[in-house]
Amino acid sequence: MNTELTFTIKSIRFDENYNPSENTRITTNFANLARGEKRQENLRNALVMIDNRFNSLAHWDNARGDRYSVELEIISVALNINAESNDITFPVIEILKTNIIDKKNNERIEGIVGNNFSSYVRDYDFSVVLPEHNKNKSDFTIPDNFGDLHGSIFESFVNSTDYKNHFEKSPVICLSVSSKNVYQRTDNQHPVLGIEYQQDELSLTDHYFAKMGLHARYFMPPNSVAPLAFYFHGDLLRDYTNLELISTISTMEAFQKIYRPEIYNANSTAGKYYQPNLNHQDYSLTQIVYDREERSQLAVEQGKFTEKHFIKPYQTILEQLFTTSAR
Repeated sequence: MNTELTFTIKSIRFDENYNPSENTRITTNFANLARGEKRQENLRNALVMIDNRFNSLAHWDNARGDRYSVELEIISVALNINAESNDITFPVIEILKTNIIDKKNNERIEGIVGNNFSSYVRDYDFSVVLPEHNKNKSDFTIPDNFGDLHGSIFESFVNSTDYKNHFEKSPVICLSVSSKNVYQRTDNQHPVLGIEYQQDELSLTDHYFAKMGLHARYFMPPNSVAPLAFYFHGDLLRDYTNLELISTISTMEAFQKIYRPEIYNANSTAGKYYQPNLNHQDYSLTQIVYDREERSQLAVEQGKFTEKHFIKPYQTILEQLFTTSAR
């Protein structure tokens, strides 16, 4: 089959004036904040949280704790397939890019691309494929090819000329740790990432992201209460500067305090052995409005949208393009 595969990359500033576009997945962290009567207050408070956390971690030569601020860009990625009889364009990925403003030196420093990760195809996999596969079954299982298409699309994007023309380094994605696993503190400690934890087994998300060519490490940054999961390609501790890592920690820890306060805004700190618990009651709330139940419902809607408008009509083309590279 004669096909041309390209990606269209668009960027929009994420600030207190941000309004989600019609093509933005409404389950993303940033889009969810920018809805409702308190949308601007939500956005402003979240950005203040990010800046404060950045300065607390980047404390050297920063006696007043106000030297840096973080600018965020929403990166939207569309997959374009020019096939013999079809021209297909579908939004596949949304991620965040951090930029660091050094107000002392009047300098803008590139941060990390990745951070938050959103995908219509992932919604389809977790909200349509997985429930359907386990319907009326007593034991939970995962389909053999679960995540293959999504992983191949992601790797095609990261290895593409389009990606390399926009970004110098590989993405780092930062997520909440799994509530189904137990994490054990190690003796390894990084000055910015903090204390490293290791888990007792791979989570479903770990397996899914492995098909994207990413592996995970778990660190609890200084003055945090729970470890974060960092998904990356290469060497996390060597390939990125301290300021780059701080930009990811400050951004994603702020989001997690909003969306997972039971874990990341808990009033007690993770011990030597730690299992996250979303039913934990001893935690504090931020001053930011968020409807977690609505977000879960929207994920199902968007998974069905993907099935109807992308998976089913172009299944043959997608299989021919990506099956050979899927693991």
